[in-house]
Amino acid sequence: MPEITCKLLVIGAGPGGYTCAIRAGQLGIDTVIIEAEKPGGTCLNVGCIPSKAVIHAAHEYETIVAAAEGKSELGISSTKPSLDFAKTIAWKDGIIRRLNGGVAGLLKKAGVRLIAGHARFRDGKSIEVETQSGPQMIHAETVVIATGSEPVALLHMPLGGRVISSTEALALAEIPKKLVVVGGGYIGLELGTAFAKMGAAVTVVEAAPRILPQYDGELSAPVARRLSALGVSVLTSAKAKALVADGTALAIETADGQQTTLDADKFLVTVGRRPVTSGFGLEILDLDRSGPFIRIDDRCRTSMRGIYAIGDVTGEPMLAHRAMAQGEMVAEIVAGQRRAWDRVSIPAICFTDPEIVTVGLSPSESSGRGFDVKTDLFPFKANGRALTLEREDGFIRTVARADNHLLLGIQGVGVGIAELSAAFSLALEMGARLEDIAMTIHAHPTQSEAFHEAALKSLGHAIHF
Repeated sequence: MPEITCKLLVIGAGPGGYTCAIRAGQLGIDTVIIEAEKPGGTCLNVGCIPSKAVIHAAHEYETIVAAAEGKSELGISSTKPSLDFAKTIAWKDGIIRRLNGGVAGLLKKAGVRLIAGHARFRDGKSIEVETQSGPQMIHAETVVIATGSEPVALLHMPLGGRVISSTEALALAEIPKKLVVVGGGYIGLELGTAFAKMGAAVTVVEAAPRILPQYDGELSAPVARRLSALGVSVLTSAKAKALVADGTALAIETADGQQTTLDADKFLVTVGRRPVTSGFGLEILDLDRSGPFIRIDDRCRTSMRGIYAIGDVTGEPMLAHRAMAQGEMVAEIVAGQRRAWDRVSIPAICFTDPEIVTVGLSPSESSGRGFDVKTDLFPFKANGRALTLEREDGFIRTVARADNHLLLGIQGVGVGIAELSAAFSLALEMGARLEDIAMTIHAHPTQSEAFHEAALKSLGHAIHF
């Protein structure tokens, strides 16, 4: 068996893994990265990027359909449009190929050796890789585990046939006439909304009392209203039981305890994700765990010397940008720099319609930690730019300490609001107070003015509300 040695070995070329490897290469570290699939991981290949492409296509199609049906208030009319979904998917795949090549090119530029194959630990310093040309042994001084996560499957709804995960949903050849989404979290609603815009009759089944249970009710309410406007049927406090009628229908138990069935062409299961901790020999290392995740410290070190873990495999929040920041930090630690995880906030975005952004603590989380807070929101119905975009449902909310006005959290919901996430995060990382936001000139007319006005309102003198 051929053998090679390196200073740093990264298992998994997702956002965290490839960022770690690129940064290590930039720092002159002899680095090898192993990936069984294509570079970029779930996010680039079957998650973040392809879903946003489909969401954008769905928005464009919905706009043209509205114009054809005489529903445009802008005076725009059109003939009835058609949708070649196979072409949409081909366009999405083209974007992925470009980004795949980009990641591979960046790894090469940084001097990182990319090995395609399945990795398996033989001991804490040795990993065997099953490649197309046969097995290869790699010995490394330091190993980074960046194996990511995978969709959770339901025992009574195994994937296959009409039952699909988000991966299969993003590769369908045609739009299903009827789609049942099991799980009303961000993945299910992002895709469910897109398919509804493209003509599918969508039903969402959520076990919790409301959709998007990980967000507070104020943030999820505009999304619920938009789903209703799109004709999406939402069943909350409802449990998916099992497939019936030869797999063409789903038995559910409704909130009042009644049993009913939903027939559909496809059943999209989006009930969460779980860390990938099996299939690569991790059990022989006996690393400390935190539930299903690998336990790490503030430097992403595991319980075994010389082994780090980053990204989804280490716990919530399972977000690509968290993994990337961890990967960059670990590379610099391996290079001898003094680094530790001291981030104030990690932004989370739900790309529904409208979008949701949360940074830092919510009002209830702040109160739960013993803070006396001031919190106020500014509605987009009083924001000129939001009105010109025809979408005024939503708001921006600030959460600050009552004693010194230090910002603890910023949340918002509205069309295109994802692009404000960096401003919100920067404010928290810089230790901004309400007065800092209030005294910063925000360009007019922009949706960012709602951030300014929310701070002013919390200080007692909003101008436009």
